[in-house]
Amino acid sequence: MKRGSTLFLKIAVFLIGAPVLALGIFGVIDLVNNPANPNYAHLLYPIVIGMYISVIPFFVALYQAFKLLSYIDKSLAFSEFSVKSLKKIKFCAMTTSGVYIVILPFVFLVAELDDAPGLVIVGMVPIFAPMVIAVFAAVLQRLLQEAITIKHENDLTV
Repeated sequence: MKRGSTLFLKIAVFLIGAPVLALGIFGVIDLVNNPANPNYAHLLYPIVIGMYISVIPFFVALYQAFKLLSYIDKSLAFSEFSVKSLKKIKFCAMTTSGVYIVILPFVFLVAELDDAPGLVIVGMVPIFAPMVIAVFAAVLQRLLQEAITIKHENDLTV
C-alpha cells in the first residue's frame, strides 16, 4: 500500500478520535450539569458514566488501528503484530458493545419517562456498530493468520 493512503487513514483515525474527545470533555459534562428534565436526572448519571467508560476501549482501538497502519507502512502487514492489533481491536469493540448493553435499561427507563420510544432504537446503535467492527476485525484477523501460515509454509518449502 502506498504511503499516501496510509497517511490518509492515519489522519482519518485522528479525525474520528478528536470529536469523541471533545464531546467527552465538554458535551457530556454540560449534559450532567444541565439535564433536560431534572425529575429523572438520576437515570442520566449511569448513562453518562457508561459513556465515559466506553471511551477507554474506543481510544485503545483507535491506537491499535494507528499501530496497524504503522505496521503496513513498515511492510509488516503480514506479521503477528498485525494479528495482535486486530485481536485487540476486536476485544475493544466487544467491550464497547458490552458497556452499551449495560446502559440500555437506563435508556429504556428514560424513554418511558419521557414518552420517547425512538430513544431505545437510537440507544441500540452504539451496541451494533461496534459489533460490526468486531466481526470485521475477527474476519480480518483470521484471514491474516491464514495468510501468515501459508507464507511460513511456502518459506519452508523453498
